[in-house]
Amino acid sequence: MSSVGLGTMTWGRDTDELEAKEQLDVFLDAGGTLLDTAASYCEGASEEVIGGLLAEHVDRRDLVLVSKAGVRTWRTGARGTVADASRGTLLDTLDDSLIRLGTDHLDLWLVQIPDPTTPLEETVDALSIAVSTGRARYVGLSNHPTWASVHAADLLVPGAAGPGLAAVEVEHSLLCRGIERELIPAAHALGFGVLGYAPLGRGVLTGRYRATTPPDSRGASPHLRSYVAPYLGEPHVGVVEAVATAAAGLDRKPVEVALAWARDAPGIAAAIVGARTPSQLRGALASEDLVLPVQIRHALDEITAVKMGYPERF
Repeated sequence: MSSVGLGTMTWGRDTDELEAKEQLDVFLDAGGTLLDTAASYCEGASEEVIGGLLAEHVDRRDLVLVSKAGVRTWRTGARGTVADASRGTLLDTLDDSLIRLGTDHLDLWLVQIPDPTTPLEETVDALSIAVSTGRARYVGLSNHPTWASVHAADLLVPGAAGPGLAAVEVEHSLLCRGIERELIPAAHALGFGVLGYAPLGRGVLTGRYRATTPPDSRGASPHLRSYVAPYLGEPHVGVVEAVATAAAGLDRKPVEVALAWARDAPGIAAAIVGARTPSQLRGALASEDLVLPVQIRHALDEITAVKMGYPERF
């Protein structure tokens, strides 16, 4: 699996089929293999675009294909979404994903968000069924708290029933390091991998928003404005400036520094980066040869260090 994965949250809406094809070519040419999507991305359109590329443009075996389920969309009255990690919904969603993708299996299948109304035992049972029926090679969770990930690892004991909890996918960047308190130590102790998404701080660490919000950016998109907004406030300005300063000192771009930091962070198996256009993806992947000097990495670590309280500090 490549140490940088390609996220496809905008494929089928803000990123059309031709741009998606070019992005995938850029990614594969750079040695990438990990392609990340979800049934909820653009209401299934992301998976449909990928399915078209798998059918006509790229060999399925060249990719480590990840998708997610557990977010249900309804269209009666006001449109919206709700967490639904019940056995029936998860397995129905998985079947729909495989049809859209045009493949008989996923390499990794994840439950996208916690569902407080469904017992974790039922959710995990659906993951076990997916593996035992060959529809998923490996399974895991996304956006779940550490206790739930540990409990799922307990329930998914490796053995005859399957390989156990393979991975969790969670947000991780210089603007979001909370998983370092408990989740990364738990993953190390129990043996599951950690995929970090949004390594560019939802685009904010690229420096695009230092002066204003560009009209063609995610921050101005009606679909993604609320996704970017939490990182545009005053508390994050210092981190963005620190990344820009480090980049200037290295004669690199801020996007390269941010991605190199996240990619090489201890305990992270891969950093999943998304881009709206092929040129943006090329800019991010230019970090492939960048290893941050120890002094710069230490400085960025200090500026953004998470506060360890009781009992994590022990």
